[in-house]
Formats: sequence, C-alpha cells, structure tokens
Amino acid sequence: MKKDAQDDTGPLFLLDGMSLAFRAYFALPTDLATSHGVVTNAVHGFASMLLSIVRDHRPGALGVAFDLPGGTFRDEMVEDYKGGRAETPEDLLPQFEMIKELVESLAIPIVSVEGYEADDVLATLATRSRDEGRSVVVVTGDRDCFQLVEDPFVRVLYNRRGVSDYVLYDEQGIIERTGIEPGRYPMLAALRGDPSDNLPGVPGVGEKTAAKLLTTYGDLSEIFDHLDALTPKLRENLAANQELALRNLDVMRLVRTVPLDLSEGALELGGWDRSEAQQVFEAFELTSIWKRTLALLDEGALGVPRQGTSAPDPSEPAVERAELVVLDDTEAKTLATQAATQVHTVALSKGGDLMAVALSGTEAVAVFEASSSPGLEVLRSTAPLKSLDSKAVLRRSLTAGMASPPIPAGDASIAAYLIDAASGEYDLASLIASYAPELGAASVLGAEGQLDLDPTVDRHTLAREVEAVDHLLALFEPRLEEEGLTELYRGIELPLARVLARMEDRGIAVDTKALRSIADDLAARVTRLEGSIQELAGHPFKVNSTPQLRTVLFEELGLPPGRKTKTGFSTDAATLEGLVGQHPIVEQLLEYRELEKLRSTYGESLISEVGADGRIHATFRQTVARTGRLSSERPNLHNIPVRTEEGRRFREAFIPTQGWELLVADYDQVELRIIAHLSGDPGLVAAFSSGEDIHRSVAAGVFGVTPEEVSHEQRERAKMVSYGLAYGMEAFGLARRLGGDVGEAKEIMDRYFAAFPAVKGYMDDAVTEARANGFTRTELGRIRPLPELISGPRAVQAAAERQAMNAGIQGLAADVFKVALVRLDQRLEDEDLKARIVLQVHDEVLVESPVDEKDAVETATREELVNAATLRVPLKVSMGWGSSWAGAKG
Repeated sequence: MKKDAQDDTGPLFLLDGMSLAFRAYFALPTDLATSHGVVTNAVHGFASMLLSIVRDHRPGALGVAFDLPGGTFRDEMVEDYKGGRAETPEDLLPQFEMIKELVESLAIPIVSVEGYEADDVLATLATRSRDEGRSVVVVTGDRDCFQLVEDPFVRVLYNRRGVSDYVLYDEQGIIERTGIEPGRYPMLAALRGDPSDNLPGVPGVGEKTAAKLLTTYGDLSEIFDHLDALTPKLRENLAANQELALRNLDVMRLVRTVPLDLSEGALELGGWDRSEAQQVFEAFELTSIWKRTLALLDEGALGVPRQGTSAPDPSEPAVERAELVVLDDTEAKTLATQAATQVHTVALSKGGDLMAVALSGTEAVAVFEASSSPGLEVLRSTAPLKSLDSKAVLRRSLTAGMASPPIPAGDASIAAYLIDAASGEYDLASLIASYAPELGAASVLGAEGQLDLDPTVDRHTLAREVEAVDHLLALFEPRLEEEGLTELYRGIELPLARVLARMEDRGIAVDTKALRSIADDLAARVTRLEGSIQELAGHPFKVNSTPQLRTVLFEELGLPPGRKTKTGFSTDAATLEGLVGQHPIVEQLLEYRELEKLRSTYGESLISEVGADGRIHATFRQTVARTGRLSSERPNLHNIPVRTEEGRRFREAFIPTQGWELLVADYDQVELRIIAHLSGDPGLVAAFSSGEDIHRSVAAGVFGVTPEEVSHEQRERAKMVSYGLAYGMEAFGLARRLGGDVGEAKEIMDRYFAAFPAVKGYMDDAVTEARANGFTRTELGRIRPLPELISGPRAVQAAAERQAMNAGIQGLAADVFKVALVRLDQRLEDEDLKARIVLQVHDEVLVESPVDEKDAVETATREELVNAATLRVPLKVSMGWGSSWAGAKG
C-alpha cells in the first residue's frame, strides 16, 4: 500500500555507513580513545553525525548500509577495482564493528548484501520508497549517490567535510553543483572518471567539459555519434576511449534491484532498550554522547522502546521564552546607545549570514542580518557582547565592515572548554545535554537545528538559542570563578577570540604562480619516480595500489614481509624503512611517497584554498587541543612542512601585501626555557641566563665534559632529550629517535636527570599532583583533566603520566604565546599602525607591515613577545624580515 505523499510520517533517512565512518575518522584526532587505549575517533564522529541527523531532521524511519568483506560484481568488471585507494588505517578497521554495535543498540537496522556495495543498497531502498510515495534523504559523502536525487521524493544530504559540514541537494542543487541533472550524472562521471575507484576518465575531459557535452548532445551515444563536430584533440581522446567510458557507465550506475530480505516496516524507528544501549555507549566511553542520546530517547525521537523505560517528568517547568522583537534601524540605534548596565548582547552567527542579538536581558530579542546597519550598531555599542562562538560573530562583523569589533564579554564554548578541555564537544546541543538538560536540546534548537540548510532560518529558533547561550553563561561563569579560571578566561581567551577573528578576516597573501610551480614540479618528479619504480619492478603497475605493491615487493622481488594486517602484509612507511638497502626500489618508493604527499596534501589543496582576493583565510580554533595550543583548519597551516628542504619550499609562496614586507618572529627554545622556569634547576637556569648555546651547555652537563669538548653528536643527543622531555618522551621513544637501543637511551636520560636533578623532581611532582587531583594546572590556571591516571590498565596510566609531565610545560607555553598575540594585536591598534598579524604557527607569529612602519612593528613585536611572561630565565625571540615567509626565515 502506498503512503500518501503528504503523509506526516517523517522521511526515511538512509545513511552510507562506510562513507560517513571514513569521514568521521579523518575529521577527528586519533587521540580520541578509551581508557584502554582503543581509538574511537570514528565512533565519536559517526555517533555525533547520527544524533545530529535525528535531532535536526526527525526521521520517521532510518537505515544504515555497510559494505561486506569480499568483492562485488564490479571487481569482475574492472581489474583492481578501487586499487588506487590507500590502505584502510589499522585503528579504523575495528571501529566499523563498534559503529555497527552502537547503531544496533538503538534498534536502527543495518542493511548489507553480499556481492553489492552499500551504495547499491541505498539506491534500492531509495527507489522502493520513492515508488511508495515516501520522502527519502540519503546521507553520504559519496558523489555516486547524486544520481538518486529525484524531486519531490529523493534528496541527498552530502557530507562535504568533517562531521558537520553538509549540504542538502534536490534536483536543482545537483544541476547547480554539476551542470547536469541527477539522472545523467553517471554519464558525466563516466567521462570524468573516478581515480578513487581506479576508473580513469577520458583524457582532457573534466567535469565541466563532460557537462557541456551532455548538455549539447544528451547522452553518451549521441556524443560518440557527433565526434566530427568536436575539436580535433577532444575528438581523438573520445574516440580512443569510447569503450572505457561505456564501461565506466556500467560500473558507476547504481543497482536499484538488490535482493533485500527486509520485512515491512523494518526501517521504522523504535524497539530499543535503554539499558542495552547505555551499556554499549559506556563500553566505548561515550559519556557526553550518551547524554545527548538519552535526551533524544526520552523525547521519542528514536521511536518507542522495546520495553518500559522512564519517561521525562511532564511536570518539570518549561523554560520561559522571550517574546521575539524585530527592531528597525531607529529602534536598534536607540538601544545601542543605552548604558551597558541596561543592555547586554548575545550574538550567534548562523550559516555566516544571520546574527541573532538579545537585548535587555530576556525581555526582547532582536534579529538582524550581519551586514545590516542595526546589527553593526548594536555590536558597536557599549553593551557587553556574549556568544556561543564569539570568533565567528566577530569575523562576520569584520566582513560586514566593522573596523574594530569589541572584545567579547562572554563565550559559552570557550568557558566550557576551560572547564573541561577533554570533552571536545562545545556545540550548543552538547552543552545543553551536559550542563543544562532542563532546557531540552530539541526544544531549544527546534526541528531543524544545526544541520538546517534553509537560509531563511526560523527567527524564533534563533531567539531560543540566544536564551540558551545566556543561560549556559550564567552557569559557567560562577564555576570559572570557583575553579580559578576567570583571569585566563577574561584576560587571555576572550581577547584572543578577537585577535583570531582579525587574522582569519585578513588572511595571508599567496603567490599562486609560485605555488603552482612547486606543485607542477612535484607532479613531474612524482611521475618520473613512478616510471623508475615500475622499471625496477620489471613491469607497469599502479604504485599507489597497496595490493599491487604488496605483490611486487613480497612475491616478485622476494623482500621479507613485516607486519601483517587483516588484508595482507603491510607496505606502510615503517615497513619500507626497515627494508632500506635491500633493493633500490625501496628508496625510490619512500621518496615517491614523500613527494606525492607534498604534492597532494599541500600543493593542490593550498591552491584550492586561495580566495578571490589572493589570500588564504584559514580558521583558527582555540577549543581543540587539551594543552591549550591553537589549531588551524581549512586549511591546516600549522602543518606546512618544515623538516625537509622539499617541504620548506612551500613557505616561498606565502607573501605580504604588495609593497609591504613580512616579519617572522619565533620564540627560541620556549619549552626548554619553561622547563628551566618550572623546575628551577640551577644548572638549566644558569645555562639560559648566560646566553650560551643551551644544547651545548646541556650536553656538557650530561656527558661530563667542558662545553668546548662537546661533539656534534653529543649536542644533538642532548637536544633530543631536552625536547623529548617537553613532550613526555620516555626511553623507548628516545631510542627510536636516536636509532639506538632502549638501554642506551635510558642511560642518556639518567645522565640528564643526574646533571639536572630538579627537572626530574618537577616531573615526579607533576605526576603526583595530577594523580591526587585528577588534572594538571598551569601557572596561569589552565586545567587539563587526566582521569586515566587514577584508573585503567597500566599502559594507559603510563601514557597519562607522560601527559602529566608535559601538560604544565605545553600549557604554559600555549598561555605565554596567547598573551603575546593579544598584547601585540592591541599594541598595533593602539599605535594606529596599519601592520597586522596575518598568521600564527606553533611558536611563530607573522606580521605584514608597510615598509615605513618596520621599525615600530619590530620594536612592538619584540617587546610584547619577550614581556608576555616573567620567567626565571629570559624569553628570547628570533626575528627576520622578507618578501616571503621563506625569505624572512632566512
């Protein structure tokens, strides 16, 4: 029986389990792990995706498709199908089963069919539901599913990156994205090819050319019938690859008739057991995610339980809602001029386009577009600005034309991060679930919530979100005071949000020609190496194909295999490094992989991130690293390679505004200076205070010789120990760095601690205090939770001990650098200089400056960085000017 298209039953949501699991794994750090050391980043990410979909879209039915082990019919059609894909990370493999267990604990069906891919299962289910007249949303990160979109029933919620960046496509959306309607998308893909599936396309035919051909001629058959109308080169390429394109089409067209053994209503939500689900979530240590899940279970968002569970108390008081007031320009300006005691502001950036502003407590809520006059008037006022993510709001106000936005008076995400740096979940729904469940995440966020893709966001929903942020800040700020975090919050982190917003808005200029030249050079060298490797193997093969490389190395060349994975012997970097010297192909492979990673990860990706203004506007995050360090994404400029000459070339492409110069200022040995400061070791303090070569002085103490007698090797070994201590390295790790055995490494570390005994005392005391408190605390108050010190397997406790040893060092280094950024940014503004901070990377800061301001900028930068903290030893900064990042570094 067909459902009526207007039936109020929620839509069917079909999730591509494989695709989303991979996206989650690569979006989140692998230090997300259980107390037993089991990596669970993909489980965290997938669970967060799943809950966001349920919370925001209220599906009436839900299913998750996974591939099964073994080949499919496509493997028979294409030799080495998907052979170009990198080997699945070892710590991801077990997470597939964990994800399935989590999904099943919520009574959500998993659908897999032997011989077919998950995409085929999704296609079959979507087609069946379409025929029944039921709305379907396919959630995936795989473009192959674009072909399934069909108005009004089938849409695709496409995961572009990470765990929360989605776009919802209907037919018009696919046309705007690809230039062709969904039904003909497989033809476009067939011409373009898909390297990830090892399906080469027609040379010279990219997506735009394929779309143009299909728009002109209709289908592949007509294109090949009209080759004479095309340019000579295009005609030649198409004629030579007609069979390949037709084969690609057969492979890429999804199967809609997979035999499925599903009973009627099998995908409808419900049938879960609360205690069983809780056991699974607790086993994977998903504490905060379970809180979010429990709220959804209690709301009935996942259907009814299999057996009775406690329901939310209907007598609980509902949170009062403020009346929505939309103000015009005159009213907004009047409010903006009121005293700060009468008005406070809560601003939220919604999709980069809307800003919700609460005025006069909860008596009124005004909603403005970010670029509108009243919105900017309110932000320019003396009213305190509060937010969930103040940096996003400030960046939006800068984009809208505000020259100097205010320092935020409150930020719920930053406050929650300082209270619990281990959570990692600071979105509004997570904060409500963890700290204010009485608000009810669904009632605050509404049916659409954070995955809402409609630009006309419901303004009453925005008003409720504003109230929730206000409520959370009222909870957090007294707690920050109780835990001694207020100065860190108000004196460092909140002002830093404005600094980072300015950095993101300004961006850093990029010489795209230089970047393209580097990428092209790397591509040419990779191609040459690929040919050389194939020549050494004695025949052509796909160098990026793990199965093919495995065959060449261990079967044809007879090299000794090392570690075995579930799919066969590993060909990872550690394995290849162990084979160096046994065959010339190994060295070639290592060089090939290094250059190919540089080309793909930094060459092509950086070029794609350059904006229309010729600058890269990265995003900087201050609520990610547990140590307090900043992180960078879209792109990750903190990962610009610096250890090899090849990697350092990329710095040549980062340049100042035309006619200006770049100043690069870098703290010298800041972690080692902080070790000397925290430990108070007389030997280290004296070495730094004397201004001598610190590594030579340390080596002299470790090896019992005069500084003049220290050899280069001794200096390098002492340097490794010093930096290793800052990151919690033990003898085993040092042995790997030194290339020796553990016994030798332990002897060197023992000598180090004998020469500088106060350092060992500091390390031991740090672990003792962390075990007693359950956390570490920096001199400026930053807390890092370490519950693993108290319970768990010995190996996990040992890892936590190393973290306790270095948390104070890394945390204080982060605090010092943040203070320096805040002070430098403020000084440049106070002195009315045009120069601005454009980039921060680890312990470096890059400032672009007009030539006539160089002296003032250099003085300001040196003074603010050196005076950012008062330590037992002096802080020292290296500085250089240049017409590029590389030039300034020298």
